[in-house]
Amino acid sequence: MRNIVVVPYDESWPYEYAKIKNEILPAVEDAIIIIEHVGSTSVKGLYAKPIIDINIVIENRDILPDIIQRLAQIAYTHEGDLGITGREAFKYKDKAHLMKHHLYVCAEDCAEHKRQVAFRNYLRNNPADCEAYSNIKIKMAKKYPHDIDSYIKGKEPVIMDIYRKCGIEPWR
Repeated sequence: MRNIVVVPYDESWPYEYAKIKNEILPAVEDAIIIIEHVGSTSVKGLYAKPIIDINIVIENRDILPDIIQRLAQIAYTHEGDLGITGREAFKYKDKAHLMKHHLYVCAEDCAEHKRQVAFRNYLRNNPADCEAYSNIKIKMAKKYPHDIDSYIKGKEPVIMDIYRKCGIEPWR
């Protein structure tokens, strides 16, 4: 059973992201556009599950097979899109020296990546909505500590409100 833990923002998260990025970058830097820290750990002051979310952005999906091979050489295994079209997930092993993280590869025009970046940037610039999002995350983690689907569903009204405010199309 998975335990949902939401913790206060940790000032070490940008450093932890940089460590992960620095391990990945030499394997892919000549073939990508950017590596982005996305998700709640990328927003100063936001409560989050302590897992770094990272998107490797490529120009187009034509180079995905090459990126999959390069990431395999540094112990990342391709898992497919896991239900989010255009975003490819990777798992890892033997990375105890790095903070727990989710790694994704997506093309520059990937709708999910665009949503994540817009949502992150909006929260970075809107403290009241950042606090509202923190509060719903805390509330849902307490209410559904072992039910990720209900946790996600419970956050949805606040997320949709923020999407509306910053002009983001809803996901899926």
